[in-house]
Amino acid sequence: MAHFRKTMVNSLKELIGKAELAHLQDPEERFTISGVGWQIYEGLLTKLADSSQYRITYLDGILELVSPSFRHEKLKKRLATLIEFYFLGKGIEYVPMGSPTLKNQLTKAGVEPDECYCIGEEKEIPDLVIEVVITSGSINKLQACSCLGVAEVWFWERNGIKIYHLREATPKTFLVNHGYEQIMSSKFLPDLNISLLERCVLISHQNQAIAQFEQGI
Repeated sequence: MAHFRKTMVNSLKELIGKAELAHLQDPEERFTISGVGWQIYEGLLTKLADSSQYRITYLDGILELVSPSFRHEKLKKRLATLIEFYFLGKGIEYVPMGSPTLKNQLTKAGVEPDECYCIGEEKEIPDLVIEVVITSGSINKLQACSCLGVAEVWFWERNGIKIYHLREATPKTFLVNHGYEQIMSSKFLPDLNISLLERCVLISHQNQAIAQFEQGI
């Protein structure tokens, strides 16, 4: 165990030591290790509690640490801005949760989503989780979200949005997606034009993106 801890700490130091160079080149730095116990996972969460540079995902002993790129952060921020603009414009009550640590020791899962929201009142587990995918990781985020009971997950990937809704009543029907059904429109925001949202996220100028989105809705 001591050797394992030393190996992980040294690997993390190496990753963090490369942060300055990685920042200039704008890649997504990703570190994955298997055989990690829950206590070690929680210990790492405590160590990095004050750092916004890394996102930690944990699933059944596999731990993944990611340092998002500038591109990733700009896309997730623009997507969040437009979604929140929609909430406000349509008078939908919501609670923005940001990127909290969602975890469940019983299901051995933990995620730090790019953005997440509760629709209506605040809940322990958000209704909607949003993930921006620039590079694929070792952990299946949909599986991790299923273990946490997240009702709906949106993935921004390859310039488009994929929506998955958890079917708790008939999970075996959707085993390939860990109980989620891929759908064309959100169950929480059924009137939101997803194609319009996708087009506006790709507009590089924030004010122009919001103006076009407002005109479309």
